[in-house]
Amino acid sequence: MSISHQPKNHFLCKKNAVNYLTVENISKSYGELLLFQDLSFSIHKDDKIAFVAKNGSGKTSILNILSGTDTPDNGQVVFRNGLRVSFLSQSPVFEEELTIEETIFNSDLPILKIIDNYEKALLRPDDEDAYQKAFEQMDSHNAWEFELQFKQILFQLKLENLDQKLKTMSGGQKKRLALAKALINNPDLLILDEPTNHLDLEMIEWLENYFAKAQLTLFMVTHDRYFLERVCNEIIELDQGKLYTYKGNYSYYLENKGARIANENVELGKAKQLYKKELEWMRRQPKARTTKSKSRIDDFHQIKEKAHQRRKDHQIQLELNMERLGSKIVEFHNVSKSFGEKSVLKKFDYVFKKGERIGIIGKNGTGKSTFLNLLTNNLSPDSGKIVIGDTVKFGYYTQAGIAIKPGQKVIETIKEFGEHIPLTKGRQISAGQLLERFLFDRKKQYDYVEKLSGGEQKRLYLCTILIQNPNFLILDEPTNDLDIVTLNVLEEFLLDFPGCLLVVSHDRYFMDKIVDHLFVFKGNGSIEDFPGNYTDYREYEASAPPVETSKNQSAGTESQKQNQANKLSFNEQKELKNLESKIKSLETDKKLLEQKFGDTSLSTEKINALSEQLQNIMDEIEAKELRWIELSEKLES
Repeated sequence: MSISHQPKNHFLCKKNAVNYLTVENISKSYGELLLFQDLSFSIHKDDKIAFVAKNGSGKTSILNILSGTDTPDNGQVVFRNGLRVSFLSQSPVFEEELTIEETIFNSDLPILKIIDNYEKALLRPDDEDAYQKAFEQMDSHNAWEFELQFKQILFQLKLENLDQKLKTMSGGQKKRLALAKALINNPDLLILDEPTNHLDLEMIEWLENYFAKAQLTLFMVTHDRYFLERVCNEIIELDQGKLYTYKGNYSYYLENKGARIANENVELGKAKQLYKKELEWMRRQPKARTTKSKSRIDDFHQIKEKAHQRRKDHQIQLELNMERLGSKIVEFHNVSKSFGEKSVLKKFDYVFKKGERIGIIGKNGTGKSTFLNLLTNNLSPDSGKIVIGDTVKFGYYTQAGIAIKPGQKVIETIKEFGEHIPLTKGRQISAGQLLERFLFDRKKQYDYVEKLSGGEQKRLYLCTILIQNPNFLILDEPTNDLDIVTLNVLEEFLLDFPGCLLVVSHDRYFMDKIVDHLFVFKGNGSIEDFPGNYTDYREYEASAPPVETSKNQSAGTESQKQNQANKLSFNEQKELKNLESKIKSLETDKKLLEQKFGDTSLSTEKINALSEQLQNIMDEIEAKELRWIELSEKLES
């Protein structure tokens, strides 16, 4: 690979925007497997780009090439001279003996060196000269604000124990540390591979707001569709070996991708008609060919190739003949569970009903995985009773993933768990057909499992659970490492699934689409049963009235509110109230407009006009939300 940091003329393109990076005709193969070839794109200052592709298409390979940890077989990556780049990988590697603090300060960023010297000087109060020098350096480089910012980042990512050694940290904690380090290094360009993995919902929303407001240039791979919607201003899709660029967020991408595929289908239809016509001509021709007819024959072969193209997109439409689920499913009676002094369940009661679709949310460490292990009898409660009906057949998708056996092929792996799934009316779907529906074509089914990408292995693991035809499906973070195409396939399958469904996920879009109500893990053993999806819950939280208190407490609260209100002028208080109602009104307009895209008879011109109108509404919502945040922060300061 050639990585150049020399400025080139093409840095002046894209309406004179500052070009940070240009990818020129890169290709990558592993043995006979061609991931991609002749790909070219560029990243400019203030771009917030999401890179979208199916698992196994080479997303991680492209990120590794950009970060310099891998090289393309052909082509080059050209960086702007002096560009500062940070990279967040899916599996960060650190020096295990270092502490969190040592890892953060192990950087070539000058301002971090200054803060590190100041922190060390604080530990040596007797050395007044060293302290004075460190203090003056903090002042002269305006490092106080930067120190506050990076401590806020560590606080939000729950990395406050700076003396903790990395060898004692979990994989999720290390991923959060890698994210913190990438943010703190203050890069010009931040490259991210699945940044929301291992973050709880509160952290994801914080990161989403941070990226939306920060003056950062981003290039990321993520499956979080709300994140794509609210953070990204451009999406680059790798689809069947070609790159497509969409100058907008996730909604814009979906609309325009749909229009593109519709146009492709029209062109394909025309090609098939032309192919039929030319095929008749070919059959009528005598053996002796003229020069003109030979030319037409050559054209015919090209027409034939185009006419026989087809998209490898699959839609799940299965009528599963699930094993019968009796009237008694699962019952929790007064169940409690603790680990030492930490309580995760306190006298929990619940009776599961047929067809329930429950989402589980809560901060990391509140007991979500413990609850699943109690349900599946992998853990025993400290007190109370869990009753499981005789007809219940669990399918449990854990975060651990699939156990890889060297030399085993994809089709062999799934057949260990079942040969087919029964459908209604005496039909069935074979293991191979299930794999096809989850985007493993016939050729891919005979690949070795150890050669699959991480996302493809997760997809195969999911198929091994489904082939067993469970009637109570438990999914613990099923969306991690799955691409958006696979997520859509999984969602369609789950919407048709007739059994009980229990899902732990940090993917808000996925939860909104799949579940009917939530178990909200509050911590200290408290679980709230909320009737609605994740967005419903967030709206409920935002509009919930304050908890009733005693008269004295209420008086104090009212006084405190009055003091806060005094921090805003009368006009600002009025503006804040108006903003709340205006944002709700705009959200209603947005939903009504989005519903219009369901009309399949819309012309391309009409779609473009609606897209522009939708973008204007979203821009207005964003501007008013930023002003609302500004006034709210002033109120709370």
